Amino acid sequence: MTPELTALTLAALLWIVQFMIYLAAGHGKLDVQQAMGPRDEPVARPGVVGRMHRALANYSEGLPLFAIAVLVLTLSEQGTAFTAACAWIYLAARVLYIPAYALGWMPWRTVIWMLSLFATLAMLVSALV
Repeated sequence: MTPELTALTLAALLWIVQFMIYLAAGHGKLDVQQAMGPRDEPVARPGVVGRMHRALANYSEGLPLFAIAVLVLTLSEQGTAFTAACAWIYLAARVLYIPAYALGWMPWRTVIWMLSLFATLAMLVSALV
């Protein structure tokens, strides 16, 4: 398995871990009936529960772009030490993003997010050159 595919696999597992963190943060804080219902009305997610929900949503938006970058590099056999490093930077940034969002690290949360985005962008651009 290429380093980029390994990072992608770990990134998928990180999504599951992040989902479990969100569930743990909300345990006992959310109305069970409302959470199990159709959610026609927005569910209130106070404090860290809301932050973990938004962090998970953010990760759900960015992970497909990273997956595309990894798949393009892998299928075109253009993986290099640089793209492997970018994949690991992406993964490390996403790991750091969880406590950064949960604890409200400002401006570091945004800096960490940008690092993951630029790592993905570098991988995509690398596939084109």
